[in-house]
Amino acid sequence: MKQLFLAVCAVACATVANAQYTISGTLSGADGKKLYLFDDADNAPNDSVVLKNGQFSFKVKETKEPSVHALILEGMDYPMLFVPGPTPQELSTSLDKYPIASTLKGNDNTKALQEYQKLFQPLIARAQALNAEASGIAGDDETAKEAFRKKAAGFSEDVVSMGRTFIQQHPKALASLWMLINELRPRLQPDEFERLFTGLDKSLQTSKYGESVSQYIRSLKLSGIGVMAEDFAQNDVDGKPVKLSSFRGKYVLVDFWASWCGPCRQENPNVVKVFNKYKDKNFTILGVSLDQDKSRWTRAISQDGLSWTHVSDLQGWNNGVAVQYGIRSIPSNFLVDPQGRIVARNLRGGALEAKLNEILK
Repeated sequence: MKQLFLAVCAVACATVANAQYTISGTLSGADGKKLYLFDDADNAPNDSVVLKNGQFSFKVKETKEPSVHALILEGMDYPMLFVPGPTPQELSTSLDKYPIASTLKGNDNTKALQEYQKLFQPLIARAQALNAEASGIAGDDETAKEAFRKKAAGFSEDVVSMGRTFIQQHPKALASLWMLINELRPRLQPDEFERLFTGLDKSLQTSKYGESVSQYIRSLKLSGIGVMAEDFAQNDVDGKPVKLSSFRGKYVLVDFWASWCGPCRQENPNVVKVFNKYKDKNFTILGVSLDQDKSRWTRAISQDGLSWTHVSDLQGWNNGVAVQYGIRSIPSNFLVDPQGRIVARNLRGGALEAKLNEILK
């Protein structure tokens, strides 16, 4: 959740005035640790305090509209989310319960965010267990990988089910929009994502976060099934521009990834297997990297044996093609047919091979 908070921070924009709000409280069992205050403007903390007797207090700049902030405790993976407001907010918690508050005096948006975080605590524990399991799977153990994919798919289904119910029950809460952006966006098909968004209160749809989601939905429609893939050009590893349209006449998997992306690197052996099986059957891959360091990008290509065309502008999450197609999580891909029409999205594991076997008989 911390990574997701910071990912949204990178694209959000906050307008501040001179007035200040207050959040204070007690965090027992964490004396000597730093507690940081983040807003949604960037990845830099606005303030910090070393906890003494468990006490903390922060002044928060007034925002033009409700805005998600975070308290991030040193050494902890997940932030405590809150929405500043004119009425001072107070909470108490402990190191073993963080980021869940034992008591909370806050506004409705903060209370809803706490309900959301509390709801997702068991899922976070499951995610940690899955990550530990994934790290223990041997690179050549395809049986274990496939079993893990099924577990991961079941986990995603549970996240969607829980998130969908929360959003439908809290259509006016900023927490619902935050959950939709952070938890559900990479797991939902575009039509359901849009349906849940348009079911939210208009005040959320027209908020700064809502405007960002609306832009994302517009970009998603560029990669919808049956849509002609909009052309793009980026430089390959030798600095030469490559156009998507130059592959017209073949099936092309446009694969978004990065050297620093663990799930991408774990999926790469499967992609290599599929490429080698179908590369002589009118199929190829165009890798689009969200790297920033060229040497790490090219090293990963060599290490993973990715013997197809690769492009990148080395702008990380601001990669022009990723922005153009609304890519907010990786690995991500879409399959383009010989006429340039998108025929499938986000094919991973056995699903990629099954789709190619269906169309390349």
